Amino acid sequence: MSEFKENLFIRITEHPAATRGCFLAIAATAWLLAGCAVGPDFKRPTAPATVDFTGHPLSPTASSTNIVGGEAQRFANGSDIAGDWWTLFHSQPLNDLIELALTNNPDLKAAQAALSVARENVLAQRGGYFPSVSGSFSASRHQDPSAALAPVPSSNAYLYNLFTPQVSVSYSPDVFGANRRSMESLRAQEQNVRFQMIAAYTTLTANVVVTAIQAAAVQAQIDATHELVDLNSNMVEILRYQYTKGYAGRLDVVAQESQLAQVVATLPPLLKQAAQLRDLLAVLAGRFPNQSPMEKFELSSLQLPLEIPVSLPSQLVAQRPDVLQAEANLHAASAQIGIAIANRLPNITLTADAGSTALSFDKLFSSGTGFWGLGAAATAPLFQGGQLLHAERAAKAAYVQAAEQYRSTVLTAFQNVADTLTALEQDAEGLKAAATAADDAQETLDLSQRQWHDGYISYLALLSAEQAYQQARINLVQAQANRYADTAALFQALGGGWWHRADLTQDKK
Repeated sequence: MSEFKENLFIRITEHPAATRGCFLAIAATAWLLAGCAVGPDFKRPTAPATVDFTGHPLSPTASSTNIVGGEAQRFANGSDIAGDWWTLFHSQPLNDLIELALTNNPDLKAAQAALSVARENVLAQRGGYFPSVSGSFSASRHQDPSAALAPVPSSNAYLYNLFTPQVSVSYSPDVFGANRRSMESLRAQEQNVRFQMIAAYTTLTANVVVTAIQAAAVQAQIDATHELVDLNSNMVEILRYQYTKGYAGRLDVVAQESQLAQVVATLPPLLKQAAQLRDLLAVLAGRFPNQSPMEKFELSSLQLPLEIPVSLPSQLVAQRPDVLQAEANLHAASAQIGIAIANRLPNITLTADAGSTALSFDKLFSSGTGFWGLGAAATAPLFQGGQLLHAERAAKAAYVQAAEQYRSTVLTAFQNVADTLTALEQDAEGLKAAATAADDAQETLDLSQRQWHDGYISYLALLSAEQAYQQARINLVQAQANRYADTAALFQALGGGWWHRADLTQDKK
């Protein structure tokens, strides 16, 4: 109420003495009638009591030597997340692409515009704290019908002009806090939209990183497949030559041609996926598909972050934008209960009018032409067919719904972090196994080619070695990509570090 009193005093002192009494009367009544806001006062939910995300202590992941992305990762419990966590991959093209996306992405811009709408709605509702003042001026010309009627002017004129400037003031004291609860609800809704915008930011940055990693992985698979195509093509030429010389049978030639066709058939899906990922990167950056970034990301150009910060569970609920959005929804639902209760209680309206009436314009505001009036009205709902009662019950039920949605969001947030931590542990084990399998498959293929050349094994055995080598190469690339992508997913699951960016931390509360 202190803000209201100060502004009202300033507005009173700016008016002439003729109307100052009306304002003072309304102000005094407002002070007398100002009460407490009905309904529950919102209390922020307490952080979960759990102290761990997983059922076992976090330990450094397994390592794989002489392989891209095979380093061991260590988890730093309680450490904070950098606002530009993607720089930990040490890729300047990736950094440039994210900055481009943050500048041009239309979804992020739309979320920022929605926040501006919510803020303006809060400012608009703030006007309810102050009296409504309006001014009017009327000018009319009158002629009385006959002398039988008493003339209005004191000059006994039957034809005259009438000029009336007037100031009207109305004010509804917030006796039961309906306006205060409305402001509270709108501020909570503003925070809801704000955290939606922050969620769009964290999702955008994570999507750019993951899409770039996927593009690099697909490109690596394409390169591996091209090598396999060349290898199988050479084998076909050798077998065809041997067939013409009688050293190989037709079955061997057909089998190798079939193997080559199968490898070639894997290229179009990979090329399609690579093109789609390039298009997605372009759209994320706010460009058209034909304006996709020219840079080709490679897994070998990315460095795997080795020191991974893991927030405390109690911090997660204070930094995940979806959890904070659910909390804002809960706050807004709490305020709606107060609004519903206030709507069932009496409403008081104070009015005041002051002005002047004269027969000529130059006589306005002269002595004896002024008038004023004060009024007060109280209205109370007596019978609404149960409408207001059920509206209040609906508001309380909506609060319960929002509370359960908040709890569900918190549980999902903890699940995301736990799943990603487990994924990183298993990704390291999977990469180690994939690297071992790729080395073994490479050695097996080399030995098989020598033995087949020397006539010690059948050609079908060589084909089997080739197939194992092909699958091992693809599995290795996918295992590498999983480590990078799940690392980015963990940063997103922990909140994305948005609280370190000044453009996102303004008006947090």
